[in-house]
Amino acid sequence: MSTRIFLADDHDIVREGLRSLLEEEDGFEVVGEAANGRAAVEQAIELQPDVATFDIAMPELNGIEATTRLHQACPNVKIIILSMYSTQEYIFRALRAGALGYILKESAGAEIVRAIRMVLEGHRFVSPKV
Repeated sequence: MSTRIFLADDHDIVREGLRSLLEEEDGFEVVGEAANGRAAVEQAIELQPDVATFDIAMPELNGIEATTRLHQACPNVKIIILSMYSTQEYIFRALRAGALGYILKESAGAEIVRAIRMVLEGHRFVSPKV
């Protein structure tokens, strides 16, 4: 059975890169994508993925608010935040909102697979560079 993953980022190139990287992994399937936070929450609620990755800075609804809404609606969906911000304020807000992972975009390619596997096992994952 595949791990179902949803990607939300306002940059097409980021979503395309993550999709390519994740679909090369055995047992991973990207089931949906969104370019803004509002669409991300709506689609993730409908699709019920195992894992959702949210950019922290998205139009219409930022990643932290999107995390809060998805976590309330679907507490079983594991959420990982992708961000270029490494400040404690963003990290704590994301984790308080319900995210289990926080990855810096600069190292997302190297860390995303490990982060997904860890959150699926019920652990938190915070980028070591943080």
